Amino acid sequence: MNTIITIGRQYGSGGREVGQKLAAHYGIKFYDNELLAKVAKESGFCPEIVQQQDERPTSSFLYNLVMDTYSFGYSNSAFSDMPISQKVFLAQYDTIKKIAKEEGACVIIGRCADCALQDFPNVINLFMHADEEFRIARARNYPDVPDAEKADHDKLRDFILRKDKQRQSYYNYYSMKKWGRADTYDMSVDTSLLGIDGTVKLLTQVIEDFENRS
Repeated sequence: MNTIITIGRQYGSGGREVGQKLAAHYGIKFYDNELLAKVAKESGFCPEIVQQQDERPTSSFLYNLVMDTYSFGYSNSAFSDMPISQKVFLAQYDTIKKIAKEEGACVIIGRCADCALQDFPNVINLFMHADEEFRIARARNYPDVPDAEKADHDKLRDFILRKDKQRQSYYNYYSMKKWGRADTYDMSVDTSLLGIDGTVKLLTQVIEDFENRS
């Protein structure tokens, strides 16, 4: 196994679970929140700062000015003049490329990993989406969804849409491509069609064919 798998995902579509199961199937490393911890360690940024900026572009000058007092790890003047959100993105970008070079095959969730690894030949870029009711049902079991949203169908739907908009804004801002659009990725899959396990089964065949391509 020599393939790096990147997965973009709609909130509630099960992209993380699909990624975990693919990683377990192939015996390779999985990076989601694990990537954030590695970014903090590699860059010197406080873990809380990396978490706060995770897939969240911000245009707040005041916020960036205050948070800049916590940043370090890079010294050139151009980097020093950047807002904290861009500094964290670049640190994340560098960490993703380092993982690819040092570890080879792995699964990376979100964070514009497909863009960071666009020059690597052994990368397959996937996007997971699903119908609304499938995502709502899954999101009710997610620990980061507030109880008030879980208890109300419309509020939960709005929460999911906000999460998607956040990811879309982040990806479109940093990648110059379109989040969720089929031609952005090598393959886009509706996880509600086959379910999580069925999607994993489908993707293992795709990945193996990708590895064996001439």
